[in-house]
Amino acid sequence: MSWSPCPDPKLGDAASVDAVETLIVPRAVDLGEMTVRRALPSTKRQMVGPFIFFDQMGPAEFLTDSGIDVRPHPHINLSTLTYLFQGQILHRDSLGTELAIEPGAVNWMKAGRGIVHSERTAEDRKRTGQRLFGIQTWMALPEREEESDPAFLHHGADDLPVVEADGLTARLIAGSAFGATSPLRTDSDTLYADVTLVPGARAPIDPLAEERALYTIEGTVEIAGDRFEPGQLLVLRPGDAITVQNTGATPARLMLFGGAPMDGPRYIWWNFVSSRPERIEQAKEEWRQGRFETVPGDEADFIPLPNTTREVLRAEGGIRYP
Repeated sequence: MSWSPCPDPKLGDAASVDAVETLIVPRAVDLGEMTVRRALPSTKRQMVGPFIFFDQMGPAEFLTDSGIDVRPHPHINLSTLTYLFQGQILHRDSLGTELAIEPGAVNWMKAGRGIVHSERTAEDRKRTGQRLFGIQTWMALPEREEESDPAFLHHGADDLPVVEADGLTARLIAGSAFGATSPLRTDSDTLYADVTLVPGARAPIDPLAEERALYTIEGTVEIAGDRFEPGQLLVLRPGDAITVQNTGATPARLMLFGGAPMDGPRYIWWNFVSSRPERIEQAKEEWRQGRFETVPGDEADFIPLPNTTREVLRAEGGIRYP
């Protein structure tokens, strides 16, 4: 996945409850056939636990002969995870990985000292068309792991534990919650769960992680009497146990995520994240000079390094559509 800065909208002060420390309404960016809503990083909050990037992708309807075409681009000092609700994305990287990202599965790419990858719509999906909907996240790495070897981990949807109780369904993507633990091994304390509530159902959110947030995907939920609509990021107050209730007439879906605070602030420019600004400058020069590894089978195309911040904004991370 590829990123570019996305300024926050100017909003008035929203009503909040004691349990919600910060409310972030992502800016929606129309990319033509797909809308992207960026919740992190924000002027209100850079990270929640290790999560430094949080985008809602879609939902979008791609007709025949169309799809996403994110050309090869680099990352350093972070891990990425694209989690899909609908559709499929073909992932290729410089380790030689070629794997379709499917709904409910984990594809965890650890960039470490440097990795290159592309994300495209497979030709068979282009022929039939598809609906695409999901969340793209980046997790900053602890300083001790920033220059580690790149790696790729995959867990299919059937490998992840699913908890079902009293109208709640939760799939554990990372970490532990609702009495279950994901098999995904992360480099720092990380919590990530896909939670669905039938009308009237409740979800207890215990303080299992020092930093926690909820992102509302579908439906209306209520916390301590306040209602929250889809497309809002709710940073929860540390240490508080809260209850989320679906107060609408249709199922509500939300992402619960967070973890331990990162060991210091992070710098972010284009697709690079690091605890050291000089490392980002080094990565810029390495990409400009062609020193990163290439993606097998996808060597001919790549996203050039933006020359200015304005170009980063304009490029929208190099995402383009046929």
